[in-house]
Amino acid sequence: MESVLEAYQCRYHPDFPLVCLDESLKQLVKETREPITPEPSQSERYDYTYERNGTANIFMMCNPIEGRRQVKVTERRTAIDYAYLLKDLVDIHYPEALLITVVQDQLNTHSFSSLYKAFQPAEARRILNRKAVLLYPKTW
Repeated sequence: MESVLEAYQCRYHPDFPLVCLDESLKQLVKETREPITPEPSQSERYDYTYERNGTANIFMMCNPIEGRRQVKVTERRTAIDYAYLLKDLVDIHYPEALLITVVQDQLNTHSFSSLYKAFQPAEARRILNRKAVLLYPKTW
């Protein structure tokens, strides 16, 4: 935890961004009934019956110092999805950065090996060597 607190205390420099990463699995629902016809002077009303319509994973990348955030929605939360998120982080969102510090939790897919599952070794090594430093705060 000390390394995370130290990272938060560092002075801002655009070549060394600090990015917080988290994800959330969300259930997708679809309404199954038509809206209730409103009486005069009433708002349109809905019955709360719904049907499950799958799930989606939401990755959130936040740079609190710059006030930036990026969201990526995927069908699942797998090691491959995580690896492509890191590739986007280093190639699209921070292509000029010398080193990106990523603060994230200890989810089993949040490891360097995820890059090797998704990419050829040379590409995985390029992403790791160029930019990514991962810090894992203790989860409570």
